[in-house]
Amino acid sequence: MSTPIALSPAVLREWPLPQPGFDGDKEARGHVLVVAGSAEMPGAAILAAEAALRAGAGKLTIATAASVAAQVGSVIPEARVIALGETSAHGFQADSARRLGELAGKVDAVLAGPGMEDEAATVELVRSLLERFSDTPIVLDARAMCAVHPRGEPHLLDEAVDWEQFRFAVPVLLTPHAGELARLTGGERANIEQEPQGAASAAAQRWNAVVALKGATTVLAAPDGGLWQHQGGNAGLAISGSGDVLAGLIAGLLARGATLEQAAAWGVALHGAAGEQLALRCGPLGYLAREMAAEIPALLRVLAAQ
Repeated sequence: MSTPIALSPAVLREWPLPQPGFDGDKEARGHVLVVAGSAEMPGAAILAAEAALRAGAGKLTIATAASVAAQVGSVIPEARVIALGETSAHGFQADSARRLGELAGKVDAVLAGPGMEDEAATVELVRSLLERFSDTPIVLDARAMCAVHPRGEPHLLDEAVDWEQFRFAVPVLLTPHAGELARLTGGERANIEQEPQGAASAAAQRWNAVVALKGATTVLAAPDGGLWQHQGGNAGLAISGSGDVLAGLIAGLLARGATLEQAAAWGVALHGAAGEQLALRCGPLGYLAREMAAEIPALLRVLAAQ
C-alpha cells in the first residue's frame, strides 16, 4: 500500500478545480440532482442541496418525499423540487426510478442517500439509478451505500459473501464513517479505526469505488491504488447533518467537472476548513451543520490562492 498524500493547501492548489469562463452561464457550472430526505429527515436534503450550490454548481434539482417537498422547496428556492411517492416505511416508491430516469443525460452529478429511510426501497432505487445514470458521476451517502452489501445480512462473515456481485461497473464515490464501513463489510469498527488506510483501500478495490472514509483523519482511496488523507477541522464537525453537507459539497464539485478523487479531496478539505472558521467565531463546539455551507465560497477562493 502506498503512502497517502496529505491534502495540504499546496497540494490542492496544484490540483485546481475546473473553472467556468467569465461568460459562462449556469449550464457551464453543472446541474446536480440530489435524491435525499424523508418525512422524518427533510433537513438532510436541504443541507446537502445548499452545500452543492455553495460549492459552485449552477443548477439544482432535489428529489424528495412528497410529504415534505413543498417545505424543502421553500427553504431552497433556487431548486426544482420533484415530489416522490412514499412507502409505509418512509422510503421512495418503486416508480421513483422511472421518474428520475427522465433526467438521465440532463444532469452532471447525482447524490443519493442523505436522510433516506426504508433500506429495502432505497437499495432498489439506488441500483436502478446506477443503471440509468451510468454516464454520470454518482455519490452514494448514508443508507444509499447499503447497495454494496447483502441487504438483511450485514453481519455475514467476509469470506461468506460473493463481493464480485456488488462491484460497480463504473466507479462511484462512497462516503462511510468507520461504523458504516464496518456494517457494509461485516468487519469490526475498532479494526477499521485502527487501520483506516488499509480499510479504505480494500473497500475501494472490492467495490471499484472511490471511498472517503470519514473520521478525525479522513482517508480517500481510489480503486487504482491512489491514497490521500486529510487532518483538519475540529470536534465541532461531529454533529448531526455534517455528513450531509460534505456529501453535497462533493456533488457540487463533481457537477463543475471535477473527477471523483478531486471532488472528494476538495470537499473534505473545504468541510474541515469550514469547521475551523466557525470554531474561530463560535468556539469549537456548538456551531451547526447548516452554518457550514455559507463558509464555502470564500474558502474556495482562499484555498485556490494560498
